[in-house]
Amino acid sequence: MSGKLAGKIAVVTAAGQGIGRACANALIAAGAEVHASDINAETLSTLDSATRTVFDATCEEEVAAAFARLDRIDILVHAVGYVHQGTIEECTPDEWQRSSRITMGSCYTVLRAGLPRMKEAGGSIVTIASVCSSIKGFPRRAAYGAMKAGVIGLTKSVAADYLSAGIRANAICPGTVDSPSLRERVADLAEEFGDMDKAWEFFLSRQPTGRLGRPEEVAALAMYLASEESGFITGQAINIDGGITI
Repeated sequence: MSGKLAGKIAVVTAAGQGIGRACANALIAAGAEVHASDINAETLSTLDSATRTVFDATCEEEVAAAFARLDRIDILVHAVGYVHQGTIEECTPDEWQRSSRITMGSCYTVLRAGLPRMKEAGGSIVTIASVCSSIKGFPRRAAYGAMKAGVIGLTKSVAADYLSAGIRANAICPGTVDSPSLRERVADLAEEFGDMDKAWEFFLSRQPTGRLGRPEEVAALAMYLASEESGFITGQAINIDGGITI
């Protein structure tokens, strides 16, 4: 895998931990020049062999300032998201707006800022969506599913609008992936249920494989979509879900 992306300039958002971090590491290992970003300076600081920039991906000014430093972008991996736990009745207007701002708003802001730096030479955009979206409904994921469905829709629109510029855009749709974010949600649910084992079972029960996905598995797919090996793939929502959507 080393050297496959040599000479490519890549931007990865939410690279401080979880799927975003695994994607950054995979692109670095493949030889890309990676510009990694996250809102959390502490988690981002431990990422090696990448240019690290702290910014809020929902803030147009901060994103624009960060991207202005780059002459071009060949690969853009957008992994920012927020998971609200609850039904539509349990999701307050403020929580709905927060979900929209972080998940959908950041996708709009980052892709809109990145595309002008991709149009001259073409490139690949990879967004991290979810099977919990327009693909499948999950219990207590009303806001999250709606926003990830929006990410898929926006990715497909970008794929259609920019194919003539040599830009491909695809959405990766993971199932339940073991990450620091998931473990936080498990802890929150354990408080609600009063039982840690019950909280873990809530997540594991929806995985037909009987295990959680690994960030590195998602990153391997992102790396493939970023490379020229996937040059005939665009506008797709690709499930990597351990059998959820069989």
